[in-house]
Amino acid sequence: MAGRFSPRPTRTTVRGGHVVVPGASGAVPRPAPATGLRRGWTPPWPLDLGIVLGPLRRGPGDPTFRTTPDGAVWRASRTPAGPGTLRVALRGGAVEAEAWGPGAEWLLHQLPEMLGSADDPDAFEPRHRLVAVTRHRRPGLRLTRTGLVLESLIPSVLEQKVTADEAYRAWRLLVRKFGEPAPGPVEGRMHVMPEPRTWALIPSWEWHRAGVDNKRASTILRAVRVAARLEQAMGMEPAQAQARLEVVSGIGPWTSAETVQRSHGAADSVTVGDLHLPRIVGYALAGDRDADDAAMLELLAPYAGQRHRAARLILLSGRTPPRRMPGMPRTDIGKL
Repeated sequence: MAGRFSPRPTRTTVRGGHVVVPGASGAVPRPAPATGLRRGWTPPWPLDLGIVLGPLRRGPGDPTFRTTPDGAVWRASRTPAGPGTLRVALRGGAVEAEAWGPGAEWLLHQLPEMLGSADDPDAFEPRHRLVAVTRHRRPGLRLTRTGLVLESLIPSVLEQKVTADEAYRAWRLLVRKFGEPAPGPVEGRMHVMPEPRTWALIPSWEWHRAGVDNKRASTILRAVRVAARLEQAMGMEPAQAQARLEVVSGIGPWTSAETVQRSHGAADSVTVGDLHLPRIVGYALAGDRDADDAAMLELLAPYAGQRHRAARLILLSGRTPPRRMPGMPRTDIGKL
């Protein structure tokens, strides 16, 4: 934390922050009761699972993401090979991973990139003291690359124009009801998100019960109908991938950036159109608590090519402007 302002759990600070992994530093992972496919990997840099994988968690009750007291992170994903569950833990500086289900081999193959091997933090040069100090304090920051577009796109659509709690609740309810139980010896209730056809068949009243308005539900329905074309965006550069996503009506620059930040590890895809981020960046770098997108982009211009990384470091610094206006009101349409 830099300065005297501690971070508040807004949607932006949650995305830019990290997940606390209990006992992650040097903890010995607890043996799993059933053996899956295994892989060991030693990254040549200090790895912080909570910072790298934190943006993949959609709220504390995310049914696709879990941390356990033994210092492990569990993820349930729908891969091109099918559903799979991945367990990742650190022993010293070495990663020990185990996976289950039809997608197990795919998840283990993707493991290094998911933990930041495709990222190049050395290309980043701090231009502000706050950013330099935060980078020094957070040496484990790497940008994840999941290789999965729809997995990041759908929850990002759910987060459009609503509070974090509303979006997380919708994701939790829909995945638990229409997804499938995660394969492997999962502790507690973990689920793999629904396949595209299942998303397309969710009745309108179920969207309503989950608090999802017709605009966001319709955007998801349009996206899943062209799911294969959207997943092909993994073969594109982030800017091209964003352009392909934005062809779908209802997906704009905010949603496409939030998606490729996770799917592609896009270091320059800064989020525009956010309620909080411009004011946080403006306040942290220039003392401007009323900054808009234009002012934010001007402040981040020296970080061209690395603007998303700069924004994440600013969020991780914890320097946020004191609140002086009411937060976004909650509207649970499921109760209407």
